[in-house]
Amino acid sequence: MLNENSRIVTYSPAYTIVPTYECFNRCSYCNFRSEPGKSPWLTLAAAASILQKLPRKNVWEILILSGEVHPHSPKREEWFQRIYDLCQLAFSMGFFPHTNAGTLSFEEMQKLKHVNVSMGLMLEQLTPKLLNTVHRHAPSKLPQLRLQQLEWAGELQIPFTTGLLLGIGETFADCEETLAAISELHQRYHHIQEVILQPHSPGNQQTFDAPPFDPHKLPEIIAQARQILPPEITIQIPPNLVKDDQWLLACIGAGARDLGGIGPKDEVNPDYPHIQEQELREILQPAGWELVPRLPIYPQFDSWLSAKLQTAVTSLRSEFKIQNSRHI
Repeated sequence: MLNENSRIVTYSPAYTIVPTYECFNRCSYCNFRSEPGKSPWLTLAAAASILQKLPRKNVWEILILSGEVHPHSPKREEWFQRIYDLCQLAFSMGFFPHTNAGTLSFEEMQKLKHVNVSMGLMLEQLTPKLLNTVHRHAPSKLPQLRLQQLEWAGELQIPFTTGLLLGIGETFADCEETLAAISELHQRYHHIQEVILQPHSPGNQQTFDAPPFDPHKLPEIIAQARQILPPEITIQIPPNLVKDDQWLLACIGAGARDLGGIGPKDEVNPDYPHIQEQELREILQPAGWELVPRLPIYPQFDSWLSAKLQTAVTSLRSEFKIQNSRHI
């Protein structure tokens, strides 16, 4: 892990591919989804055309981010196959896939492990009271379903990213409960790479009538998370949702050490453009922080990969002289 005195902050040079925006959940804060049947699915040919234009030296991670097709939908098998094929395509073109496609079955996760270097799912918040508010029409946001996903990831030895959504009706104690659950699962399986602390940021599509998460509370939540989570888990914050430079520096000072995937567009929060690498450097360097790119898998998890994925990861680390510390 990074020494606590290290002045390194990491990010992943990334591009997001969306198989479909359609989703059977209707979370009231969502600015991503479309109604089932209202959004065309991305074809493999269209994805290949996109990937061919990406500069490999500047993009390492392909985030496969999808809306969810209901587990009992006749389209579920086709949806999953599309995600699998997109991961395989991205890897064949020299990129490293990281899939976040909502709740999956054990068998689906097991298959995706072979074409992903890491995967993710936001816990958001575990308190069941949100099932009566923002998650009232979101069947896959049942806390036990999402915890099960993290447990399966541990059983399958999948390097995993999860996180909390802040400002959707939770309390400070609710955050503690969710962080403690993540910590407990990690101590059993040692598989959590990062925990994202994502402040709710209102967008044009949502129906949730609430202000943005209070920016002054984020460093406190980060400090709280740093106390609860094991030190080897990195805390990640999205810098495009942390608009003030001093606020961003305060978050890093409180213990956040990763800025997530930086690409052309934040698909989850499309009203908030990503802050690009050079601008981030201009914020961090005067304060003594060094911004360093990383892969979507941390080196301590390389041995969990198949031989083919592991060879490719090792080769890219060597090609771009990526530092071989635990967090790079």
